[in-house]
Amino acid sequence: MEIRPLRADDHDAVGRLTVDAYMQVEPAAVDVDYVAELRDVASRSTGVEILVADDGGRVVGAVTYVPGPGSPAAEFTEADAAGIRMLAVAVDAQGRGVGEALTRACVARAREAGRAQVILHSTDRMATAHRLYRRLGFVRDPSIDWRPDPGPWLRGFRLRLHDRPPASRGGGEPSPVT
Repeated sequence: MEIRPLRADDHDAVGRLTVDAYMQVEPAAVDVDYVAELRDVASRSTGVEILVADDGGRVVGAVTYVPGPGSPAAEFTEADAAGIRMLAVAVDAQGRGVGEALTRACVARAREAGRAQVILHSTDRMATAHRLYRRLGFVRDPSIDWRPDPGPWLRGFRLRLHDRPPASRGGGEPSPVT
């Protein structure tokens, strides 16, 4: 599996897999307007970097890396932060480390850019993602929770970055990314 930047010919696949993944977990939160936003990869790629997980020529996951608070996709205001949005993995590829690889790629980009933290938001029903985030060192931060109108509460997670490189995946207890 390769993590690489989005290409124009990936737009349809990324839009479909993102909608499918979100509908599987949180169907009540994915209204018609949000489906349109998730599918419109070309529009939402302005001011961000969308990364894809490519498994032998098939896109099996995608994530939006938000480089800072000045991005139109930012859901945070902290000047030293980067963000992660719209992490999605194809239903048939879940449980294979795709989400972890995409999250680690975003953390690496934030670290390379000199950011001090990475912020993301997730709904209460995305428990599998929450376990991944915690394992990678993210901490729940209720001070950055918010609720779009309409929509479910978005729970904030924060990863403080330090000089240590990301932990490698492997045996034993995973160490945090921080």
